[in-house]
Amino acid sequence: MEKEQIEAEYIAMIKQHQGIVHKVCNMYCQGDKEDKQDLFQEILIQLWKAYPSFRHESKISTWMYRVALNTAISNMRKQKNSIKKVDIAAPALKISEVEYDYEYEEKLKFLNQAIEQLNDIEKAIVMLYLEEKSYEEISEIVGITPNYVGVKMNRIKEKLKKMIKN
Repeated sequence: MEKEQIEAEYIAMIKQHQGIVHKVCNMYCQGDKEDKQDLFQEILIQLWKAYPSFRHESKISTWMYRVALNTAISNMRKQKNSIKKVDIAAPALKISEVEYDYEYEEKLKFLNQAIEQLNDIEKAIVMLYLEEKSYEEISEIVGITPNYVGVKMNRIKEKLKKMIKN
């Protein structure tokens, strides 16, 4: 496949599904616009790096969630004190950010505060659940069995109920 064709497919994919990247950024960088923008760019870079090896064995959205969540979780674990230089690929820079409905996100602020207290994997499962992903899709993205997704969801729901009551 020619480089121009790969770039065109990548850009079209991001334009169509960039809401996924925004949702991950909002989940893992609540309140800090600069951190959201940094994570957004980092996810785009990781998607660009991984795109040539995407085998289309799963839905593009499933693959994007997996890369975005792995990137977000990895970034959360890194110390922010280290300065990182990245050679950004040109296609990642050609994508303009579409306005995202942050007003809707504000309405979910209370729930998000409770979700923020969950561990990284629980956050990922909740986000995918709220996106109405099936347990099978969640299991594929997160890397656990569908039955265990159900068990985790029940535990997470109970945990959130207790947090919201307090």
